[in-house]
Amino acid sequence: MDVAKLHQFAAIVKHRSFSAAAQALGITQPALSKIVKSLERELGARLLERGRFGALPTPTGEALARHSDAVDAELRSARIEIEALRSGARGQVCIGCGPSEATRLLPRALSALEAPALDVTVLYGLNEALIPMVLHGEVDFALSSIPNASADRDLRHVMLYEESAAVIVRTGHPLLGKRRPLTARHLLGQKWVLARRHELERRALDDLFIAADLEPVEATVETTSAILMKTLVMQSDFVTFLPRDLIYWEERSNQLRPLDLLAPSWRRRVGITLRARGSLSPAAQKVVNALRDAAAEFS
Repeated sequence: MDVAKLHQFAAIVKHRSFSAAAQALGITQPALSKIVKSLERELGARLLERGRFGALPTPTGEALARHSDAVDAELRSARIEIEALRSGARGQVCIGCGPSEATRLLPRALSALEAPALDVTVLYGLNEALIPMVLHGEVDFALSSIPNASADRDLRHVMLYEESAAVIVRTGHPLLGKRRPLTARHLLGQKWVLARRHELERRALDDLFIAADLEPVEATVETTSAILMKTLVMQSDFVTFLPRDLIYWEERSNQLRPLDLLAPSWRRRVGITLRARGSLSPAAQKVVNALRDAAAEFS
């Protein structure tokens, strides 16, 4: 299968438009239509549906575009690695990183790397943003929460260590003055700032209430920003649920406190997420090795 055709087809899926994709690629729409027809004949399946909402991929088209992104990522990695070998340039690594991991684990690993051997770019976000980056080859790998078992066959997870999460309040919050230990019922009626429903930590908080035969709480503020969660809690009586690593420095400076709850403790798996059929460059492997070494200190 022609790699160039795959790239051109993926552009249509990305832009959801033949005209926008043709403009981005610098070719004509008729030429792009011929490429799609050629791919459909080769695969024996319809790849796109045209309508008033643009060009939308069929399930087969979605799968092809996803594999095209993976091929592009591997070719890009190969070009960077070969150019670095040819020119003697430093290795380049692009990492997707979650907020907790950016607090302690990643800084410790990066500080242990031999400088200036590598150029490292770090893109920050929650899993809802990081996982598509991995799938589309925008990052070499993601460092974040990982599930117990992957539901996506295009992804591979490598666990580094486990950590706990807790309900977090500011020092001086009224809940800290209540009789201990607290229960889930004490948390009802609070103002919550939380991650979105599909994030692992949010689902874990829901489970805490369900285990106590209570309805999960609704968030007053829902956000993808861990910085906003921490800041809002530090400056008010808002309550949140976060991994303990994320408040490592604030807890030590007595700004934030985990609540002592009479409830099952929740632990999350921290690890690396990669494309299942991808390969790591030597530069990316060096960073992974440094992360493993740093994580061994946390276990």
